[in-house]
Amino acid sequence: MQPVVSQLSDLSDWQNQLQQAVQRAVSYLRQRQSADGQFVSYCALDLPMQGWRYTDSAVFPTALVAHSLLHVPASAETDLILTRATDFFRNQMNHGGLWNHFTNIHHLRHLCPLDIDDTACVSAILQARGVNCPVPTNKPLILANRNSKGLFYSWFLLRPRWVANRTFWRVAAQELLHPLKSILFWYGVEAKRNDVDAVVNANALYYLGAIPETQAVISFLLRVIANEEEGTCDLWYLDIFFVYYSFTRCYYAGITQLEPLRQPIITRILAQAQPDGRLGKTLVDTAWAVCTLINLQCYPPELEPAVSYILQAQEVTGEWPRWLVYYGGPKRLLGWGSEEITTAFCMEALTRYSALKREQGRVLKVS
Repeated sequence: MQPVVSQLSDLSDWQNQLQQAVQRAVSYLRQRQSADGQFVSYCALDLPMQGWRYTDSAVFPTALVAHSLLHVPASAETDLILTRATDFFRNQMNHGGLWNHFTNIHHLRHLCPLDIDDTACVSAILQARGVNCPVPTNKPLILANRNSKGLFYSWFLLRPRWVANRTFWRVAAQELLHPLKSILFWYGVEAKRNDVDAVVNANALYYLGAIPETQAVISFLLRVIANEEEGTCDLWYLDIFFVYYSFTRCYYAGITQLEPLRQPIITRILAQAQPDGRLGKTLVDTAWAVCTLINLQCYPPELEPAVSYILQAQEVTGEWPRWLVYYGGPKRLLGWGSEEITTAFCMEALTRYSALKREQGRVLKVS
């Protein structure tokens, strides 16, 4: 058995490496954040995003980065980034406290409907930051956008059903201002008006919590894992490791009714451990897997080589390579990603693993 003093020394060196990597990542993100608080995203056709691509202006990438930053210990630098991101979100907010995937300057902004996904993710970040926005709360409006089974529609749209919420009608009726363009929009995308997506519902659950109105969502997520449907349960998120990450952050947030998905997800992740330390096929899979295992309070031996794999892939300027994170539909014709998004997920994985090592060090000192 290795002496306690030697273990503490090893832990200290390991901690220093992790902290330095996280600090380089935070500095990179601060330098890359736009003056309005936005983080860039690219649309591309290939997974490594090395071929044709263009810069897109969207709300969701900044929400992904900001959420990961919430796990990083507070500092003047992280606070500055999150404050700018918060200002960006507030400037992009629509009537009723809702958000769109695209920013207000995007040419598709008035054709693409407001959606649950962006709204829930941004609202959760504002809530975590203690920002009193939106006022009044958007939760009744979100709850009004459910189907007969209690699951959330992805889009805020007019449908042949009665909704008592007046704001809902005002929001949904916006498509009537551009009827022809709206028809062309739905003809040209893979999405459908009545989409019900599992990760979208998980994000709504994460924001709203385990309340009577979200019990159907909890059952839905459990069925997805029980039936091994994580690869086809959502229109936008086609990587099963991102699905695991999204589902389990609800569990980590205290929604313990999700306990039955814990062991199946752990088993499926560890079954994809690679000799080089990867969990899954890619770097970003590995980052999601590390976060997922920590969400599930599972700390297997595979965690350390996975973290080492992430560490060695960091560029000297602090970032990790871009990779497609989410898609425009199951045909995978187009997707979004950036160095900033990949960096945020890798940074989150290292930060949270570092917190585990600190706890391990405290246990060693006590012993």
